[in-house]
Amino acid sequence: MWQCPPHKLGRSRLHQLNVYLVNAFTEQGAGGNPAGVVLQADGLTDEQKLAIAQSVGFSETAFVSAASDADFTVTFFTPAAEVDFCGHATVAAFSVMLEQGLITQGHYEQSTKAGQLGVTIEPDGHIVMAQNLPQNLKRFDYTEISALIGLDTSVLASTQLPNEAISTGLADIIVPVPKGYLDQIKVNDKALSDFSRQHNVIGLHAFELCYEGEAFTARCRNFAPLFAIPEESATGSACGALACYLTQYVYPAQSNHFTFEQGRVMGCPSRITASVESDEQGISKVFVGGYAKVLGSQFVTLKKK
Repeated sequence: MWQCPPHKLGRSRLHQLNVYLVNAFTEQGAGGNPAGVVLQADGLTDEQKLAIAQSVGFSETAFVSAASDADFTVTFFTPAAEVDFCGHATVAAFSVMLEQGLITQGHYEQSTKAGQLGVTIEPDGHIVMAQNLPQNLKRFDYTEISALIGLDTSVLASTQLPNEAISTGLADIIVPVPKGYLDQIKVNDKALSDFSRQHNVIGLHAFELCYEGEAFTARCRNFAPLFAIPEESATGSACGALACYLTQYVYPAQSNHFTFEQGRVMGCPSRITASVESDEQGISKVFVGGYAKVLGSQFVTLKKK
């Protein structure tokens, strides 16, 4: 087991620490969703991690430290708060450790606040992470969702599919829209923030199905303004929930493999793969995968309180 040495604390402030800047869920090396990654994070407090995440300014920053019950402990912070899990920051963290020679291809266990989850490094650098089995939390009326995303209730109702909060680590409201309407979404940030807080969800993950024969199963957009993320270009946890949703309501099968596009509207097209396995009792395994590209790093110095 690799052990992360803790950062050394000076008398008045932390030494400079290195934050890796990574694009996760890239499409042929481009696009993706940026995340910060801090190794050797054992000596950092939650307040310091939040300050680092704010300084980096990405939607999430991952902090990797030693674990007694797994290969690593990984915690995740947005610029606004800690979250239990983050898919794209997980891909980013393991990509950095792979590039730095701290790990090689194979299977690892990460301890997160969403539970202990497996991560597999494939020979070509593709990173596949296990997610929790889905929790179907609550359904919402078309009228409720319409008010949040600027589409008519009749448009949402035409899908004849539910708007449902599902969690495979983090809870997002999965919202299907008819093909051609995804780009027309106009989110009311304040209303969605209030709604997310009221219903204890991270945000909203909208999708439109692609035609048979296209490269992608569905195209997605994700919005989490409550956590200072107006829109995100790749969301691994929500795509895991989406894969479960599609298996339950659209493509029932014992084994499903999906490929999702996200971030196109933002100019950062991303590719997220997902697979779901089922048995007589329902969904039994959920995996989400992707590639990442380490862009560089920056130094952050924090003062002790």
